[in-house]
Amino acid sequence: MDKNQLRKLALKKRKLKYNSSLEINFKKFKSILTKKNILKGNIGGYYPVNFEIDCLKILEKLENNNYNISLPKIKTNNRMDFYKFSFRDPLSINKFGIPEPINAVKIYPDIIIVPMVAFNNDLFRIGYGGGYYDRYIEKLNKKKTFISIGFAYSFQKVSKFTVNKFDKSLDFIITERDIYK
Repeated sequence: MDKNQLRKLALKKRKLKYNSSLEINFKKFKSILTKKNILKGNIGGYYPVNFEIDCLKILEKLENNNYNISLPKIKTNNRMDFYKFSFRDPLSINKFGIPEPINAVKIYPDIIIVPMVAFNNDLFRIGYGGGYYDRYIEKLNKKKTFISIGFAYSFQKVSKFTVNKFDKSLDFIITERDIYK
């Protein structure tokens, strides 16, 4: 099965199995921060859409613990960057219907939380097919050391799929059940 077929099936499955009460435990996420000795810093999150697992509660707790929060903003050249965000700030809606910061302060996250459609045991993910996160991870790798953490439901794990040269593996994937590393 190719990635496009897998993506379609995984999106259908996510919609059918979506349960807003399934969430990632803050303690799991915090354990990674503690293990990596990241007691302050910049956290890049995402605004969940299309039945993605919600990371907003975790981002809000992080903001309340003096971490700087940022969200992605799509640029005109089909690239994205992360911009400072606070839960007190207004958001605008981009061309995909995703809320994004109005703030123009660009942030290079120390940790980036990545949404996904599916993932495998090697910590590769399938997204929506635009390559936004893979390009951003490649760009950020050239600027600094950071940690990438995927958020997914456990049912989004698949046995295998073809990975190409543009795909970037993540450092961790956290589900409501497990931490993969």
